[in-house]
Amino acid sequence: MNSKALTVEFIGTAALTFIGAGAGALGVGGLVGVALAHGLVVVAMAYAYGSISGAHINPAVTFGVALSGNLSWRDAVGYWIAQFLGATVAAAGLWFILSGGAANGLGQTVLAEGITLPQGLVLEAILTFLLVNAVLQTAVKERAGNLAGLAIGLTLVAAILMGGPLTGASLNPARTFGPALFTGTLDVFWVYVVGTFAGAAAAVGVYRFLD
Repeated sequence: MNSKALTVEFIGTAALTFIGAGAGALGVGGLVGVALAHGLVVVAMAYAYGSISGAHINPAVTFGVALSGNLSWRDAVGYWIAQFLGATVAAAGLWFILSGGAANGLGQTVLAEGITLPQGLVLEAILTFLLVNAVLQTAVKERAGNLAGLAIGLTLVAAILMGGPLTGASLNPARTFGPALFTGTLDVFWVYVVGTFAGAAAAVGVYRFLD
């Protein structure tokens, strides 16, 4: 297992959680600010670490890449461990640094009032499909060249702009897990696992069909 790849997956996921969730906790720029915070980190990590690990920084993306046959399941497990550890460390940092500790929500992603569990699951699946589809079609298939990182980051920005008010638009189980661990909102965490992995699987189906 490539220790360098695991290291950058840890750093990348920690950065995404710390900056993205941190922007949400602080309310920086409202929804647009939160969307840009997440998207810009993804763009930066893609160009910084893409050649080392693929810069998945997201368990659902790793699941999709492994399911498509472009990553071994052994390596995928290592990626998942690194990603969840990175998100947890980042959330711990937010809890320590931000005034009020977990009282500010730490940028947690939870279902909005009136959104049912099935609705939240379906929305996370649709949005994650779009994200993983962008990863597979632009980065894995190398159809976008040097613009792949930008395409993926902008897809995440768009997804958060639409889904943020409804589910928090996580699209990333690790990013949800970190803040949820410190705010006691793990009761709906399964929605962000089942929904995102289902969306990733659908993206792989399209990837194989178009191959």
